[in-house]
Order: sequence, then structure tokens, then C-alpha cells
Amino acid sequence: MVEDKHVIEALGKVKVVIENGEITEVGSSEMKYCPMFHAMHKVDELNEEFIRKNINFRIRDFGMCTPERIVEMDDLITVGISEILRTNMENGSIDCVVGACDGAGTVIMTNPGVVQGVGGRVSGLISTTPIPEVIEKLEEKDSIVLDPKTAELNQLEGLKIALEKGYKNIAITVIPSPMIKELREYPVDDDVNVYIFVAHTTGVGAEEAEMIFENGDIVTACASKEIRGYADEHKPYYYGTKVPIFCATEDGRRFLDNRLEKIGKPLSSRDYPRDKSDSPRELL
Repeated sequence: MVEDKHVIEALGKVKVVIENGEITEVGSSEMKYCPMFHAMHKVDELNEEFIRKNINFRIRDFGMCTPERIVEMDDLITVGISEILRTNMENGSIDCVVGACDGAGTVIMTNPGVVQGVGGRVSGLISTTPIPEVIEKLEEKDSIVLDPKTAELNQLEGLKIALEKGYKNIAITVIPSPMIKELREYPVDDDVNVYIFVAHTTGVGAEEAEMIFENGDIVTACASKEIRGYADEHKPYYYGTKVPIFCATEDGRRFLDNRLEKIGKPLSSRDYPRDKSDSPRELL
């Protein structure tokens, strides 16, 4: 039987393994409380029972990590990475998004609904294996799968393909790794813009947090002690109190404010000290 194995990190950076549509492993995390999940699901503790229930819901609801995967969706929340990207693709600020999809690996997307569908309801994707049905659905929506045979996760190679296709305003979603700096330093023509959106930052170290802010455009706080601490020291623009989204550059701020303006929310601010009354616990 061909291996079907997908590893994600979710709900406090808990390792979850899904094989053949079934959860086969659930790890543990020191983070027990997430204000977002509390607000959405009235959950006070991210224990194994809730994690299994939540991941099983994703599998049943939109086919995460299965051949039934839905790849085009509506907005999930008001302001998240995928919602920001979707809005800025719709208004022409971004031409394509290099992202990651379970069952496909790195994907170059030009359809705003696919950008939302691929990224809106999946946590950090650590590894995945090819699911032909998912790859076919993506390709039918004009997406390019980096390697349909292996479902490789490699955003730098995805950037190269986007450049080969002639895209000028390229957004990349990426989780913390040295590749963030490689993406920023990759040589491009003067008329090409590369925008880096960094998510899933829980657990990064102090040096990595600094590197992320120096090279990214948008940075999610997640449950990261170091990301939040860096922001408190350097005071970038941001939006949100429970799980803030920080603007590491003026381009990042422009993208965030485009989304906020569309949905009628107050624009990003530099109101410090931040409201920390309802933060994840414990920060990692």
C-alpha cells in the first residue's frame, strides 16, 4: 500500500499524524489555553480529547489529508493570513501565492478562493504525501503543484517557479525555518516583489524571532513568547489582542490594512503596551 501520511502541528504546536484518513498519533503541548479556540468553541483546555475531536472534525468537514479535500472555501475568520492574502489577490496587490497544501506539498496559487481553501483551516504542515485527487483538484483551479510525485514542501523552489511564470508580486506563506532568510535574499529583478508571511511561530527562539522580523512582512504571534517580546520592544504596527498579527514592514501593514478596510475594522495600530488580558497560556 502506498504510504499516506501527513504530519501537522496544531492547537499549541501539538504533533498530529494522520494516515489513511485516521489520526494515528497525538502529541502533547505545554500550552493549554488558546483564546481563539476559547472564543470559537468555549474550550478552556487544549487536552488530547479536544485535539482529537477538532482534527477529526476537519477531516470530516472539508476532507483534510484525504482525497475528499475541498480546496476552495470562503473566509473562516475575519483576519488571518489566508484572509489577508485573499483580499490582496482580489484587489490586484498580489499576483500569486506560494503556499503548502496537505496531499500536494508546495503549491503556486492564483485563485483567491483556493488560497483561502488551502490555508484557512490547516495548521502548520510539517510533511505530507501525494494524494492524486487533491492534486487534480488544485490543477483544475489553475494551481501549480511543485512535485506531484513526492508532495515536497519547499517554498524556495516554489518561488523559483513563480518567477519562471513571470509573476511580479509574489506572496509566500512559510513556517519558521532558515528558509525565510533564503527567500528574502533570493535574487529577483527590480520589478519583482516578494512578500513573506510567517505563521506557526509558537516555540521559536529569540534569535529566530529577530530573523523572522528582519526578513518577513507579516508575522503571526501564535503562542510565541519571543515573537510577542520582540514586538513589545520594537513596537511594529499590529492588529488583534488575543493572537496579534504583526507588520514587520510597510508592505505588510498595507496588506493588513487592505483587509481591515474591506471588512470595516479599525486599521492597524501601534498602541503599546498591548492588551494582554486574554493571551495563550503558557507562551512557548
